[in-house]
Amino acid sequence: MKKAIVIGAGPAGLTAAYELLNRNSGYEVTVLEESNDFGGISKTVSWHGNRMDMGGHRFFSKVPEVNEWWEKMLPLQGSPTKDDIMLGRQMPLKKGGPDPEKTDVVMLRRHRVSRIFFDKKFFDYPISLKLKTLQTLGLATTIKVGFSYIKAVLFKKEETNLENFYINRFGKKLYSMFFENYTENLWGRHPSEIDASWGAQRVKGLSIVAVIKDVLGKAFGKKNRKVETSLIEEFSYPKLGPGQLWDVTAKKVSELGGNILKNSKVVKIIKDGDRLTGVVYTDPEGKEHELSGDVIISSMPIKDLVAGMNDVPSDPARIAAGLPYRDYMTLGVLIPRKNLLLKNETQMKTVSNIIPDCWIYVQDRSVKMGRFQIYNNWSPYMIKDLENTVWMGLEYFVNEGDRYWNLEDSKFARGAVKEMVKLGIIDDPACVLDTHVERVKKAYPAYFDTYDEIDTLVDWLKGIENLYCVGRNGQHRYNNIDHSMCTSFEAVNNIMSGRKNKDNVWSVNTEKDYHEAQEKPEDNEMD
Repeated sequence: MKKAIVIGAGPAGLTAAYELLNRNSGYEVTVLEESNDFGGISKTVSWHGNRMDMGGHRFFSKVPEVNEWWEKMLPLQGSPTKDDIMLGRQMPLKKGGPDPEKTDVVMLRRHRVSRIFFDKKFFDYPISLKLKTLQTLGLATTIKVGFSYIKAVLFKKEETNLENFYINRFGKKLYSMFFENYTENLWGRHPSEIDASWGAQRVKGLSIVAVIKDVLGKAFGKKNRKVETSLIEEFSYPKLGPGQLWDVTAKKVSELGGNILKNSKVVKIIKDGDRLTGVVYTDPEGKEHELSGDVIISSMPIKDLVAGMNDVPSDPARIAAGLPYRDYMTLGVLIPRKNLLLKNETQMKTVSNIIPDCWIYVQDRSVKMGRFQIYNNWSPYMIKDLENTVWMGLEYFVNEGDRYWNLEDSKFARGAVKEMVKLGIIDDPACVLDTHVERVKKAYPAYFDTYDEIDTLVDWLKGIENLYCVGRNGQHRYNNIDHSMCTSFEAVNNIMSGRKNKDNVWSVNTEKDYHEAQEKPEDNEMD
């Protein structure tokens, strides 16, 4: 039997392993995972009975195959959730689906609410054209925004960087208010230094025009209107957080005969001409082991993959070594409900009437915090005491090894809580009941430095006959979960069909319409 080595037990790696085994590919599959967790940055962290979602993960896709896959792993709820019961709230239910009050193996349907916190006021994310938005901006600012956008339409900038990309779609005034500082905080670089392809990939067709179309579509009740991914109003979510999906997948991989080795870090990739013959990994005790393989599917960072490979030409080696990443830290903060100062002024019902947001983008130049999550709203089962406490995740974009990354947990927590006070989230640090720090390496592949030469590197990687690079870090591309899964679908298709050309694997999430393609409503039970 042929042997397949899968590097990484995140969404892409586990999807590839499951597909190879479930489709009777004839391969013996071994998965090597560096950490003790499944899911990569999509893992769920449990702390004193409360759960943290690393980065916030909405499960939404317009790819039927992905939705069917999720449904197979975690069936959509057939009965109301705990908070829906408490609020008398109606959400879509699947006939015959599991009851989340009776089983954990279930996918929930949730409202998507994300807003911008700017000047201690809430704005829709993405910016909407509601009357409330214009009232919050004020007449003078609204007029400036309008003229700024008209100027952007009449005098298009060459999209040589991310700054020009945003200005062309929103005008300079909105860009400076809602994109410039947040983007610089996220990447540690000014948007003028970042490749425009990041915006083209993540923002897709979103612009003021897209927002207007969506508003008009709602106003006139247009059915099956084309909806940009950033405008969706509902999404699916595992009952116990995103990591639950990958825990379930890992279990199925094992049941199908796959071998998953945790705490096993790949340190060398053995190359012989245009083929790989195997890898060397370290076990939990640090001892090295060599593992041979006929096919290698890698979701590890390209930088590390190439650095661990022998006989790499100078250009691919240099480009890979120069690829940048952004890391992040999340501080879980538990506070009593009574101490949350942010008021729910929306029409949306929530338990204890907290604000309804899943996450909130912080646009305040006086703080380092980039975003904060409210885990209560992701799933009522993420919180130990749903009615009386609020469990939040404060997100900070950092670089591994910088002064924030190296801070003791207690010092980092104290600084973050002070920022909560400065932003008006709470008024007294003493009200905090519990905190927990998580650090995530290489969370965001970045689009600067040697990234503008990545096509040269990709062409070289494609030439290694039995290597398939999949997932976010495996392709150094800011993929969503469904994109990462689709790269693995394509890789397994190629392995099973004997297809040598890998363009299909690398083209996922590069076409403008890839994630916007509209399938028939009956093709996708998750919509």
